[in-house]
Amino acid sequence: MTYSGKKRLRIILSAVDICLAIPGILVGGYFLGEKNYAFSAVLMIIFALIPFFLLFENRALMARELMPIAVMTAIAVVGRAAFFAVPQFKPIIAIIIITGAAFGAEAGFLSGSLSMLISNFLFGQGLWTPWQMFAAGLIGYISGLIGKNKALRKLPLLIIWGLLSGFIYGIFVDSWSLLAFGEGLTLESALTVYLLGLPYNAILAGATAIFIALLAPILLSKLERLKTKYGLIGAAEDKIPVIAEIPPKNAE
Repeated sequence: MTYSGKKRLRIILSAVDICLAIPGILVGGYFLGEKNYAFSAVLMIIFALIPFFLLFENRALMARELMPIAVMTAIAVVGRAAFFAVPQFKPIIAIIIITGAAFGAEAGFLSGSLSMLISNFLFGQGLWTPWQMFAAGLIGYISGLIGKNKALRKLPLLIIWGLLSGFIYGIFVDSWSLLAFGEGLTLESALTVYLLGLPYNAILAGATAIFIALLAPILLSKLERLKTKYGLIGAAEDKIPVIAEIPPKNAE
């Protein structure tokens, strides 16, 4: 199989994992009930790792490639905690978008999922956790796809994507509320839940756009230099060094 064939297979497997397997876990976790949400969250993290590790099919994973993603995830968690007193006005989605744009779709999905899971140890865990993980992970994944195209990675477009992301995230969380507390899925109940959530989603969307405008110009340029200097994940694939076997010293 050629490299392009391997890349195509990787993309297909990642798409199946994110579009089918993880939503299946999400739905299954809902029907399993409150006591099993942690099991669903752990399963989601395991499946979120699959697309990420598929990136390293032709080379070894280096610790230095995990460090920036771990740092960005920690910043997202701290950012959400720092604004705990202001409902919905949080930088977490903006940082997830920046992470995805910098390091790629797979890293964006992983960072988004982990950020929500870890920060919920401060904000509270429950059946909503897997829904938040998937929503944030999906935003990170799409951000990675956007980040591959330099024409789309311009600041005004990222700000627009940040606005849309706030509403996308809110729709997922509102959908969980509709399923958990609604008395049957009707048009009236759906309109009620989504309309009540609209002001909160608008605040999150506005906050995300503001934090992207403030943070993206600084962080993206620094992360880009790190990728280029150290050949980290998200750098051009033809420029990423492949670790080859070192021949014995006595080999002729």
